Amino acid sequence: MPSTVVHAAFAGMIAAALLGAAFDRRSLLVVVGAVALADLDAFVGLVTVAGHRTVFHTVLLPAAAALALAVDLRVRDRSALRSRYGDRGVRIAWVTVVAFAAAAIGLDLFSAGGANPLWPLHDQFYQIDGRIELSDRRGVVQTFVDLAPPDADGGVTDGASTTARGSSQEVNVSTGVDPDPDGDVERLFPIVRSGWQLLLLVVGTFVTAARLRVSRSVEE
Repeated sequence: MPSTVVHAAFAGMIAAALLGAAFDRRSLLVVVGAVALADLDAFVGLVTVAGHRTVFHTVLLPAAAALALAVDLRVRDRSALRSRYGDRGVRIAWVTVVAFAAAAIGLDLFSAGGANPLWPLHDQFYQIDGRIELSDRRGVVQTFVDLAPPDADGGVTDGASTTARGSSQEVNVSTGVDPDPDGDVERLFPIVRSGWQLLLLVVGTFVTAARLRVSRSVEE
């Protein structure tokens, strides 16, 4: 599963791409900080069944934030956010919502272990996986969602790679804070666990640092 630093690297790239003129150290801290806070639900797992990748990994959080922003900004001259922080604050807020959905929740949902994206309305861990290919025999082939009709034996021709893993009472995503109690307990605090995570960490950090350097040069 991606570590907090990998999430932060992805969030930094999103901030560098979307913040525009609002990009600086403070705005970067807001975006990356919000994404990093999602992993604090590992501590929630110490006191309740619903813990890591559940409490702060539900899409209801960014959805509620987006709705609150939309309502606040509906009347331009009465917006509390715009009146206090201006257009800069509005941009930072929207980018933070996007980064939280993509870098905090999405990155876990599309990686090993999955996430519980609809908690508490629907308590179920999902791991989205699959492939999309172009075949000279079968045309477009995708395995994210099983769309094939039943075959003669009542089965399906191609199985979907996306899986439902169980509820928060059935699934425990082991962390260094709240390790899996089964077997020999070892507290592991991951940094990178695969080649693509190392690539994302390196590229994300480089892009964010380069963007900060360019921003400082423009200001000077």
